[in-house]
Amino acid sequence: MTSSWRLGDTYIVFVQTKEKYLDVPYHRSRTGLNHLAFHADSREEVDQFTRRLEERGVTILYRDKHPFAGGDDYYAVYFEDPDRIKVELAAPY
Repeated sequence: MTSSWRLGDTYIVFVQTKEKYLDVPYHRSRTGLNHLAFHADSREEVDQFTRRLEERGVTILYRDKHPFAGGDDYYAVYFEDPDRIKVELAAPY
């Protein structure tokens, strides 16, 4: 399964791993990629992207602290891609 999203100048493509490559499960706490972070142009862009994620049924991570899960002065949305890699879209300070 492949899905792609475009929001302003941001373009993200997720390609789900084929079953034949799933013999060793991925976990972001293991050695390797932990998460991807992208920069938004504004808080409004983060909010718009968050709404699009929710419309697609994507779980927002750290919902109880959203959009300040990274701290009081860090405005971002965190979610997982289909392979459970954490993805972050952060607004400028």
